Amino acid sequence: MFLSRPRRIVAAGALVLFCAGLAVPTPTATAQPFSSTTTQREVCTLDGFVIDHLPNGLGTPTDFQYEWEDVVFRSRVWETGPDPEGATKVDLTVKTMRGDGLIDLETLRTFLTEYHEKDPETWQLTPQQLGSYGGYVAEDRVFYFISPGLAAEVSIDPTRFTHDDLLETAVGFHPENP
Repeated sequence: MFLSRPRRIVAAGALVLFCAGLAVPTPTATAQPFSSTTTQREVCTLDGFVIDHLPNGLGTPTDFQYEWEDVVFRSRVWETGPDPEGATKVDLTVKTMRGDGLIDLETLRTFLTEYHEKDPETWQLTPQQLGSYGGYVAEDRVFYFISPGLAAEVSIDPTRFTHDDLLETAVGFHPENP
């Protein structure tokens, strides 16, 4: 394709201006912190579970699915950031776990002790009733057994949210049709 002389001049001029713009020094761009908080206050779902309570001040949610030791995890993670260094911080994670090896609360405890790479002798777990489900609370997380093959876990950033936020979110994360 050939351009007429006036169009070649215009095209060449535009190319020169474009290239000149690339050579002009500009200030370095830096990541700025933002306080992106979710406006999602209505009831939502994840893998057949209702999420009917969320603490205020959460960042942006993202869903994940993965498998470990024949257990399928589905999770929603809320993150805030980036900070001045470009990092994001996890505010809250809710997850479901489905697998034949999750027979009862104690097998769930054993499974998660290994999954989280905790020492079973020193991991401080406190029994906790969450709605109609038995579970355990650790420093920043709670997990609970729903039925054979099904369990849930909620973890929270304890530097930004309270222990009550953790428990209220966990009680509000339950099967749609129990």
